[in-house]
Amino acid sequence: MSWSELPDFSPRLPFGVAYSGGADSTALLWACVNRWPGQVHAVHVHHGLQTAADEFEAHCRAQCAAWQVPLVVRRVNARHVAGQSPEDAARSARYAVLAAVAKNEWADLRIQDMALAQHADDQVETLLLALSRGAGLPGLASMPATWERQGIRWHRPFLQVPGAALREGLQAAGVTWIEDPSNQDLRYTRNRIRARLLPELQAAFPPFRSTFARSAAHAAQAQTLLNDLAGIDLKEVGRPDENRSIDLKKLQTLSPERQSNVLRYWLLHQHQTTPNTAQLNELLSQVAACRTRGHQIAIKVGQGRIVRIAGLLTFTPYGIDCS
Repeated sequence: MSWSELPDFSPRLPFGVAYSGGADSTALLWACVNRWPGQVHAVHVHHGLQTAADEFEAHCRAQCAAWQVPLVVRRVNARHVAGQSPEDAARSARYAVLAAVAKNEWADLRIQDMALAQHADDQVETLLLALSRGAGLPGLASMPATWERQGIRWHRPFLQVPGAALREGLQAAGVTWIEDPSNQDLRYTRNRIRARLLPELQAAFPPFRSTFARSAAHAAQAQTLLNDLAGIDLKEVGRPDENRSIDLKKLQTLSPERQSNVLRYWLLHQHQTTPNTAQLNELLSQVAACRTRGHQIAIKVGQGRIVRIAGLLTFTPYGIDCS
C-alpha cells in the first residue's frame, strides 16, 4: 500500500492540514485531498522571516484554489527572543496559530483534527538532537504520531515515510512544490544532520529509519509507565492545596529515582515547567539533606523557584511575589 493512501490515518471529518507549500506538506495535502475530497481545510502560516515568504503564500493560495481546498492564511511574528532558537520560536508560533484557526475560523465546522507533515527523516533528526543534548526518555521518545492538546487531536501520518519517498511520489504525480531556501542553510543543526549525517547513516545502516523509530517507540512506552508511576506517587506526596505543594517528609520516603520522577511530573503537569538536569540534581540533594526544621530550600527550577515553607515544597513562577 502506498503512503499516498494514508493507511494509518483516520481523522474525524472534516479536518485541517498545516500547509507550508514545501514538498512534505504538499504531499500530505495532496494525499488527503485525493482520499477525502471536500473534507480537507488548509492553513498556511506566514512567518515573515525571509523574503521568499510572500512567494510561499502565493503558491499555497494558487494550489489550494486548483484543488478546491479552503485555505486560511495567518501571519505571525516568529522572531526568537534571547535564549530561544529560531526554530523553537517559529514552531511555537505555528502551533499557536494552528490551534487558534481551528477554534475560531473553523469553529462552525467543528474541526477537531489537524494533520502535520513531519516524516521519518524528521523523526531521526529529532532523536539525534535529543541524544546530542543528553536528553532523557521524553526527548528520546521524539515525536508522537498522535496526541491531543488544546482540544485538538494532532496527527503525523508520515512518520514512517522517508522524505525522499514523498518527493518521488509528487514527481510521479506531476505535483509541484516550493523549495524553502533556509533548508540549505547549514547554520541550522537540523540541516547539517540532514545534509551530512543521514547519508552516512544510510550507507552504514540502511534500515536506520525504522530501527530508530522503534527505539523512540520503546522510549515513549517506558515514559508512559514512568508517568503512570509518578501519578500514583503524586497522590501520596502531593497536597491538594492552593499552591499544589509537595509534602517533604512523604517525598523523602521514596527512593531518589522515584523522587526525581514525581518531581518532574509535578513540575510539568501542575506548574508547566521543566527543570534541567543540574537543577533537579541540586533539588534532590537539598531534599536529602533537609532533616531539620530550620533547613531552608530555595532553588531556581525551570521558570520559577521551589522553596520550603514549613513541611512543604512549593513552586512559584517568576513574576509572582511569594514573600
